Amino acid sequence: METRAALCPGLFLALWTWLLICAQIPAVAEGAITCASCPSPVKLKPEELPQGRRMNPAEKMTFPKQVRKESHLSADLKMGVPDGPVAVKNVAEDAKKLVEDLRVDGVYTKVSLDRSPQATETEELLTLRQNEEEGGIVRNSSDEVTQGASNLVHNDLKDVKFARVKRSEIELSETTKGVKTSNHPLDGALLGDRKSAGIALDGLRMRSEFNWNRDDDRAINPRKEEPKLISTTFALSGDSAHNQAMVHWSGHNSSVILILTKLYDFNLGSVTESSLWRSTDYGTTYEKLNDKIGRTVMSYLYVCPTNKRKIMVLSDPELESSVLISSDEGASYQKFRMNFYILSLLFHPTHEDWILAYSHDQKLYSSMDFGRKWQLVHEHVSPNRFYWSVVGLDKESDLVHIEARTADGRAHYVTCKVQECTESSRNYPFPGHIDASSLVVQDDYVFIQVTTVGRASYYVSYQREGFLRIKLPKYSLPKDMHIISTDEKQVFAAVQEWNQNDTYNLYISDTRGVYFTLALENVKTSRGLEGNIMIDLYEVAGIKGMFIANRKVDSQVKTYITYNKGRDWRLIQAPATDLAGNDIHCILPFCSLHLHLQMSENPYSSGSISSKSSAPGIIVATGNIGAELSYNNVGMYVSSDAGNTWRQIFEEEHSIWFLDKGGALLAVVQATVPVRHLWISFDEGKQWERHSFSLVPLFVDGVLVEPGTENHIITLFGHFSHRSEWQLIKIEYKSIFTRRCTEGDYQTWHLHNQGEPCVMGVKQVYMKRRPGNRCMLGKDYSRILSAEPCICKNYDFECDYGFERRRNGDCSPAFWFNPSVVAQSCSHGQSYLNSTGYRKIVSNNCTKGVKDMYTPRKQSCPHRAPRGLQLVTSDGKLTASLASNVTFLVHLEDGDSMRTNIQLDFGDGTAVSYSNLSWAVDGIAHVYKSAGIFRVTAHAVNSLGFDTATLYLHITCPVERVHLSAPFVAIKNKEVNLTAVVWPSHSRTAAFFWWFGNSTEPIITLEGSIPFTFLKEGMNAVTVQVSSGNGILQDTKKIAVQEFFKSLLLSFSPNLDDNNPDIPEWRQDVAGVIKKALLQVCEVPEEQLLVAVFPGIPTAAELFLLPHKNQSEDRKKGEEDLLHISEILVNALSQNLVEFELKPGARVIVYITQLTLDLN
Repeated sequence: METRAALCPGLFLALWTWLLICAQIPAVAEGAITCASCPSPVKLKPEELPQGRRMNPAEKMTFPKQVRKESHLSADLKMGVPDGPVAVKNVAEDAKKLVEDLRVDGVYTKVSLDRSPQATETEELLTLRQNEEEGGIVRNSSDEVTQGASNLVHNDLKDVKFARVKRSEIELSETTKGVKTSNHPLDGALLGDRKSAGIALDGLRMRSEFNWNRDDDRAINPRKEEPKLISTTFALSGDSAHNQAMVHWSGHNSSVILILTKLYDFNLGSVTESSLWRSTDYGTTYEKLNDKIGRTVMSYLYVCPTNKRKIMVLSDPELESSVLISSDEGASYQKFRMNFYILSLLFHPTHEDWILAYSHDQKLYSSMDFGRKWQLVHEHVSPNRFYWSVVGLDKESDLVHIEARTADGRAHYVTCKVQECTESSRNYPFPGHIDASSLVVQDDYVFIQVTTVGRASYYVSYQREGFLRIKLPKYSLPKDMHIISTDEKQVFAAVQEWNQNDTYNLYISDTRGVYFTLALENVKTSRGLEGNIMIDLYEVAGIKGMFIANRKVDSQVKTYITYNKGRDWRLIQAPATDLAGNDIHCILPFCSLHLHLQMSENPYSSGSISSKSSAPGIIVATGNIGAELSYNNVGMYVSSDAGNTWRQIFEEEHSIWFLDKGGALLAVVQATVPVRHLWISFDEGKQWERHSFSLVPLFVDGVLVEPGTENHIITLFGHFSHRSEWQLIKIEYKSIFTRRCTEGDYQTWHLHNQGEPCVMGVKQVYMKRRPGNRCMLGKDYSRILSAEPCICKNYDFECDYGFERRRNGDCSPAFWFNPSVVAQSCSHGQSYLNSTGYRKIVSNNCTKGVKDMYTPRKQSCPHRAPRGLQLVTSDGKLTASLASNVTFLVHLEDGDSMRTNIQLDFGDGTAVSYSNLSWAVDGIAHVYKSAGIFRVTAHAVNSLGFDTATLYLHITCPVERVHLSAPFVAIKNKEVNLTAVVWPSHSRTAAFFWWFGNSTEPIITLEGSIPFTFLKEGMNAVTVQVSSGNGILQDTKKIAVQEFFKSLLLSFSPNLDDNNPDIPEWRQDVAGVIKKALLQVCEVPEEQLLVAVFPGIPTAAELFLLPHKNQSEDRKKGEEDLLHISEILVNALSQNLVEFELKPGARVIVYITQLTLDLN
């Protein structure tokens, strides 16, 4: 069972990321991201990457809104090169001269860049190639640059069932919604070796060049005085060979940016070079810190989420295992050696020095001093399944929740104090085993999964109370389950039912997370980079209860929207006109607007849909108009009124970000060609201003927006060409605002759903900035001006558990649900709430109206006879090992559990009795002292009746040894008895498989003996296999089958017993030695003698005299020959003439014990 939505929860650690320049990734490579300077192709595979960092739950977050299976985000940007040749114009001569004039080492400049207002984006695209002789920029329209699609490479661990939550990792802005973040946007810069601006374009001051109004399709004169952008470009010089980079901005008004660049050798699988850079002025200048930290090769950069002055850098473990620690935002470092290799970290949500570390050998360590000293917490811990305590729920702040694996592949849920996690101090909140990789601790809830007899059951603990089984509709029979979110005291889950393959159903729970009802069927899913499940569901930021989902209907995928947490869904009405103002004839339900709901896994891109809580009602998304969702003819659409109406803003895909806390929109085209413009809108996408950010077009790999609460900065990552170095263009956009906003710059906005003012039971009026005002918010200003409760109506209530909504909107019982059944905890004399079939939507604040009609009614608990008694073992199995603890669970479907006596007979002569079921709620434990099959019976009795439940339990113990007791010689066509002797003895719990000769099918018995008749003369092989529990042993004998034979019993001098280890191999070898000794005193064919040494001491054997193979038909002559041979041997044995040397100095004499036996 997975959890959280697509971007594994807790993504709010240092906003950092991998920029994998994987130069050389072909354009067709899945998951590539744009990087123009990547020369030869190398296929970057996720499994070749170093293991990813863990995310931190220091700050609360919601989930997407885009659901992913195993969703541990490592934020590695995989770089490629654009598809095909790019033919563009050369830079104008005056611009080229300006570039050359600016190329002054060590000089930081800022200039104003004026360009022709008539120039379009396409006309100004350039093809760039590094001049190998002069190092300049030359025109070459035939240059080819390939560029892949933007995507993220994951280092996540797989095979899970619940998704990982709340880990220290990349922090995404709220424009990706799906995740609730702390809203610390990224900032960063790529840099050179020295504190200088680096290359030609450093310090270029851009001005607003072009305004476009989508309503009247006119260009606004760009020649008039417009606010200007200040743009500064930096080259990451000196580290051009490095193909990975991690960027961290400290946040909280800090000006510090850290960048770790490294050369990752994909053949060696390790980092061979690295550089650490630090800026203290938002990326204007940088200092290289390698000299301060020594010759250490660094692999990862971590930042404490609760104190971002504390930095941790890990060395590459292939060279050494050490950690570099800084307490001054990376200005200085201390180095500490480690004796293990860290795969991932988890920081404590409140204590800045407390860290959990997961090692490569599945051990969990803790540090209480920010990595200086480490202590082992637990071994055999499942990857990504360990959690710090949740503030306000767990009593001790140093408590950890762990999923620990057992030798048989199962797991336990363990809690303990991080510094005292010995066996005696550990607690096991859930009795019995759980499925591996299923533990999730999230907000008020703990989820686990238990699979028995091939069917998964899901359990939840609310606010650390006892676990209860999650109740889904009886016949949903889930194959897979994901917890999407646990916001607002409620669980949103996606369930793949038994008859679904590529879709999931959405379910929503009650407050305790136990009873789930259907919210939407057949939601579209897709596969992520690692094969993880992505569910097309998006929660709109800032509007409570509003979701958008893509649903499959009759083989078509359509987009639906809800304003009441899934109670009602509707298609989205398409815009009335297109971008050019032409009418669009799109009639519901045959035609509608469909939106792409992919969340960005890359913190440098915006994803296909964006919203922000500080800009309520504004939604920007990629989509198409038609009968179904399509990836053809897509455009960009915006809604300013929370999805009620939409309008088109671009004809091609753009990445969209919210600037100034949502006061403006930023758009950058998603192109495979270099660009040098960005677009900004101040009126919610109606008009767009084009701004230049570079003289030379840039292949944009990513954009960082709003690095500080009071600093208005945009940072673009990219490359000028496939041979150029990394470029980072820092844009200060504060100057485009004319002033700070005042009260007069705001207006009221009424939230509604197609004219209905009551949304989630409240009429809400927001204050937000007037569209078109160029004033600066500076801080989150969005606020609810008024919130007036509404009168409750039927759409404020959803169907209760066990009830289904009919076509007329009423909720009626499902065929499998009996609404008259009362909870077993309801005792006579008490009262209970009897459901009306409806329950109020969680977080809905309506009052009065139909509330009393739909509210459950209080009724007295009836006195009831017990019915539906169930008896199972805690692990769901009907077998257990001898001397192990077996826990029986007794469940009563109906009846007064507080007034019902429970009796349990274990079937081995012992029984227990309880006055009521509450005493047995945690299970009844018993230990069996003997193996066998036991009939276990439970009785539930009260004054009105009784009920009984029975199970048959197999108690087994491993078979240590098996011996096949069989005659060495058998008479043809005469029945013989074969016996398998096992140690220790088993009573009806072992199965015996008998194989004769070359038979392909065995004879199976539950007894250890079997009669058998051999029909063919010669040597016949017999094998018996004994199966008990999980073990199988076997023994094989060869039996000589004849028409007749004679035999003699033999004994030996006592010294043979002193050397008898009593094992089959020794008996076989000694039998061969005895046979050789007998052949020396009697000249007979070797095949006529057969010696069999018996098990045990004193040592004894039997000598078989077999007829010659050519004499079996002449029986009389054969019997005479055998009699003659036996006389010779008896005479020799009687005179002690038969002896052999067992070892030097130890001669053994063979005696005759009994005279000849005639068998026929």
